[in-house]
Parts: sequence; structure tokens; C-alpha cells
Amino acid sequence: MIIELMVVGLFTGVISGFFGVGGGLILVPILLYFGFDIKEAIGISVVSMMFSSIFGSYLNFKKGTLHLKSAIFFGFGGFIGGLGSGFIVENLSAKTLTIILLFAVVFAIYKFFMSPIKSGKKEIENRGLFFLIGAVVGLLATSVGIGGSLILIPIMVGFLHFELKKAISASLFFVVFSSISAFLSLSYFGHIDYFHGVIIGISSLLGVFFGISVSQKTNPTRHKTLILILNIITLGLILNKIV
Repeated sequence: MIIELMVVGLFTGVISGFFGVGGGLILVPILLYFGFDIKEAIGISVVSMMFSSIFGSYLNFKKGTLHLKSAIFFGFGGFIGGLGSGFIVENLSAKTLTIILLFAVVFAIYKFFMSPIKSGKKEIENRGLFFLIGAVVGLLATSVGIGGSLILIPIMVGFLHFELKKAISASLFFVVFSSISAFLSLSYFGHIDYFHGVIIGISSLLGVFFGISVSQKTNPTRHKTLILILNIITLGLILNKIV
């Protein structure tokens, strides 16, 4: 099982770096197939996301693609929202959490598909709004073991008119805050599997490096298409698990 989890960590690291996500959206369904229940999978995912998002954001900052001016307020909101994740996981059933995850993926697919690569409109700059969006996304996303990036990216591109590459870097930075706060909250309620989470998290670092390197060279239109494919694959895994 350890070797398999290391391979999963490497794979989710590539996903995290390339798509600007924490990796939980693909990691949780994989862990469910490995026999972990939804709450165990969420705890493992949150630990792994801390590793991938911190390292990935550092790499993006060094490459000059992470603009902290906007991203920091999404992050602060995500931290506050993530603090409530332990309460949500503690009080909702596994079935309810799975359904929430399903609706999050469906929303991401729809909104991202409808959003143009370049809207032609000026980016909305409202720090209070950024904080509010971050808090709501942080609460909902971390409660089901995902960082929130694949929910936040469609919002940033579709509603706030951010460029795709900028949204991807900002969303991964957002995961730093949401995953840390979720870790604190879930730890308090005893829902963290430290051992398996650290194994996957450490294994993900090489994948993150590779994913970000490839991401920088990818055409935005192709990048968007690949993000949609990732969402659709994840949706299929979740639906199959429910059925």
C-alpha cells in the first residue's frame, strides 16, 4: 500500500502543479477506491494539499506568475472558511459529503466551460469581495477534502475576469490557507490520518515541480481544455462511487 500511495502522491503532485489545484479533487476519489472511507480520505487529502500548495506557490512566486496583491485576500478568506470544515465533517454523513463534492464538480465544469479564455473586460478588484468568496469556497471545499481551486478558478475567470494563468497561480496559493485551516479544524475533531497524508504529501513534491514546469509552456486554450477533462474524469469517478 505504501508504494501505491507514493505513486498516487507523485501523480497528484503533477495534477496540482499543472492545474493550480491542491489535488484533493482527484485524490479523494482515488483514496475511496483504495478502501478509505470519505472522512479518512478527506483527512489524508488535506495533509497532502498543504505540501503541494506551499511548494507549488513558492515555485510560482519565483517564476513571477503569483501576484500576491489579489491572491492574499482570497487566501485570508479561505483560512477563515476552512476553520469550519471540521464541524461540517463531524456533523454530516459520508453520503452528504459525497453529494456536496459531486455538485462542486458539476458547478466547476459548467462555469469553466462557459467562460472565455480572455473576457476582454477589466479585472474586478474588490478585496472585500475576494475575502468573502474565499471564505465560502474555503468552507465548502475543505469540508469535502479539496482545496477549492477548481471552484475558485471558474469564479475568478468567469465572474472576476482574471486571465487563466493568473487565476491558476492565485488559486494554488489560496489552497495554502484553506488547507492549513482545514488541517487545524480536522485535527481538533480527530479526522486527520497523519501517516498516509505525509507519505502522499512528500511524494507529491517532485510531481508539483514537473507540473508547474509544463504548465508554464502550455497554451491557455489547451490548458483550459485539459482542466475540463480533469473535472469530467473526476465527476465520473464520483458518480461511479455513488452508484
